[in-house]
Amino acid sequence: MSVDVIVPNLPESVADATLVTWHKHPGDAVTRDENLVDLETDKVVLEVPAPADGVLSEILRNDGETVVAGDLLAKIDAAGVAAAAPAASAPAAETASAAQQAAPAADVAMSPAVRRLVQEHNLDPSAIKATGPRGRLTKADVVNFMDSQPAAEPAPVPVTAAPAPTPPPAAAPPAGTAAPDQQGRLEQRVPMTRLRRRIAERLVEAQQTAAILTTFNEINMQPVMDLRSRYKDKFEKVHGIRLGFMSFFVKAAVEALRRFPAVNASIDGADIVYHGYYDIGIAVSTERGLMVPIVRNCDQLSLADIEKAISEYAAKGREGTIGIEDLTGGTFSLTNGGVFGSLISTPILNPPQSAILGMHKTMQRAMVEDGQIVARPMMYLALSYDHRIVDGKEAVSFLVTIKDLLEDPARLLLEV
Repeated sequence: MSVDVIVPNLPESVADATLVTWHKHPGDAVTRDENLVDLETDKVVLEVPAPADGVLSEILRNDGETVVAGDLLAKIDAAGVAAAAPAASAPAAETASAAQQAAPAADVAMSPAVRRLVQEHNLDPSAIKATGPRGRLTKADVVNFMDSQPAAEPAPVPVTAAPAPTPPPAAAPPAGTAAPDQQGRLEQRVPMTRLRRRIAERLVEAQQTAAILTTFNEINMQPVMDLRSRYKDKFEKVHGIRLGFMSFFVKAAVEALRRFPAVNASIDGADIVYHGYYDIGIAVSTERGLMVPIVRNCDQLSLADIEKAISEYAAKGREGTIGIEDLTGGTFSLTNGGVFGSLISTPILNPPQSAILGMHKTMQRAMVEDGQIVARPMMYLALSYDHRIVDGKEAVSFLVTIKDLLEDPARLLLEV
């Protein structure tokens, strides 16, 4: 019996997808729910699982092709395994055993990137402790597992006549088309991924449709650092999550958004939409590019809830499993270039939002307090905003509010 493998229903607002990688070849045995192929959309990578056990008999769409929901991708011979099993010879059984070792167990959840890493090193995923959400295997789990394995003893090398020297193999070029320019220098042309193309479109859209202006301020991080240092161990013991700095900024942003609702608003045609909720986007850098998953209803969340949500999104970003629903919506965004060493920058809006807060590297700088020069851990803050609906006074006051709240964190609890 032949079973069709079709493109599943795509997320809302996604018209089509690009077929990225087949993980099986015609003639390979497959098990139900085993990932067969990855599909890349503008925002996320989708996995297409096998609908039944059997043998992949035919692949109908190749890597790089564009597909839509309902397209036929391949066919599975559901009777292939049963028919081949009684007549299987010893060599065939050994081949099947080797194939099972090369392919990760179907019941271990992992992203395409993690699956490739497991296959490349011929690992048994069931032997690796998974720390991701809902028992998902992460890249860090695999790396830590490999690091913990004892190094194999090198096999003795027999003494033979030295062979003639051969030139070292040339390094394999990255995927794409290599060609020399007019001066004979090598150039590499690589197609942009759908995600990178979408990021480019959004950035150009933001620059062309919004009147973007940026205002700056600086914050003394010592009070927040002291508070975190005092309670971080107890916080982690009670809540099971580390206390970071981002949750303080999210809570301060929510309070500032309450006081200046235009910063939490967006433009829809000739109307201004004032949002009565606070869905904060947290920019996450992944191997595939920048993503901004949304932490929803932040006004109703505790610091621990926010830290857990950010930690889950960070894990999803590393694994490539951020879903389309995680990226949809948002009324305001935060981005932290300081983790990469950025001292100051002008963040760009995430349409249709009207503002974004940029955080930067904390550095000891000389400050004057009560006539004395003292060293303080200072961070520059940048607020980029749409001047069409946010006035300069509101933008500056918004940033000053965040500065005041974080330099006296007790105000976050008292909401004063």
